[in-house]
Amino acid sequence: MSAVMTELKHWSKVEYLHQTVTNPNIHIKGTTSYYSNAWSGNFEQSVVRYLYGDAYSLENWKSDWPIDQLFIGSHVCIAAEAVILMGGNNTHRTDWFSLYPFAEVISEAYIGKGDTVIGDGAWIGMRAMIMPGITIGEGAIVASGAVVTKNVAPYTIVAGNPAQLVKTRFAQQMIDDLLALQIYEWPTAKFAKLQTFICAADIDILVEQALKYDLEHK
Repeated sequence: MSAVMTELKHWSKVEYLHQTVTNPNIHIKGTTSYYSNAWSGNFEQSVVRYLYGDAYSLENWKSDWPIDQLFIGSHVCIAAEAVILMGGNNTHRTDWFSLYPFAEVISEAYIGKGDTVIGDGAWIGMRAMIMPGITIGEGAIVASGAVVTKNVAPYTIVAGNPAQLVKTRFAQQMIDDLLALQIYEWPTAKFAKLQTFICAADIDILVEQALKYDLEHK
């Protein structure tokens, strides 16, 4: 019975990415980012698409171009069935008459989009799709079902297909102050000590407590 229970998937269980990711082209910051995989395979099997570096591609395919990288910050929340498209599929040339990726010209057909970056504290909604070469800013929210075709600014909310700005989460000055604090770069002890103020919405108190902590730990 216990073995069955440990394998049972449930929406309240999450997959911590630093524990499961093996692809060397996926870079996970810290130990807090997770994928909610209750209704699908794990992060590498179902979310990350067309990225060289898994066991099969390493054995069966040699890339003729630099491999794009996937960077995921700390405290990132990725909901079930999200999709992150990577550059391995960028071989359909829209400026050619034929879109077909013929093997004879595959190197010429490939057009890189660059690395994909999901910033610290971002939240990717269920069944959202992130296109290749996109940067999701710190604290941004990608709504469920959104198709992200351009970069998302920090602490904004985007939704729709293609994803459009819905609103900013805070006033711009507060966003600037949050980015300046670099809370996701803090040592673990500082983050834990100030977590009460991070899980709140008073920027003045957060700034004050961060300064106080720094003075006390010089």
